[in-house]
Amino acid sequence: MEAAVLLHLFPKSKIEITLWVLADDGGRLPAAINAATLALVDAGIPLKDLVCACSAGLSAANNDAIVDLNRREESSFGGQPAVYLPCAMLPQRGTVVLSQCEARLGSLKQLEQVLDAAMDGCRAVAQHLQAAVREHSASLLTARSGQARIQYSFENQLPVKISHA
Repeated sequence: MEAAVLLHLFPKSKIEITLWVLADDGGRLPAAINAATLALVDAGIPLKDLVCACSAGLSAANNDAIVDLNRREESSFGGQPAVYLPCAMLPQRGTVVLSQCEARLGSLKQLEQVLDAAMDGCRAVAQHLQAAVREHSASLLTARSGQARIQYSFENQLPVKISHA
């Protein structure tokens, strides 16, 4: 997150992000990075760019690159450790800020293949995060202008959705 936060605006300050993982079917690190990015945006912390994360690896069947691995795909295949590469990047700048692979790769070409797939995944995640930020911002703007209508769920009486009046 340090790569994205405009730290010079917060001298002598500490920004702490705490995340709780409630379920884990793989992709824990990329999901945590994406959640932390959205938490910073929601808190109004100025960022250079969104930090978007995705994982990639190689399929056991045909050595093709796969994106957003689940727990089974992250685990080893036939005694060989699976190729699992979580990656985080600043998509508008095209800068990789995290790339972590603990498996042995047969060649530099395999690394490039997996890293390219992870970066493509990050760019796709960036589009979804940007859309979520826009939607959330629009609902906040609507609520602040006094034109929002809050719909309640009858089951637990909690606000479910804010919509335009």
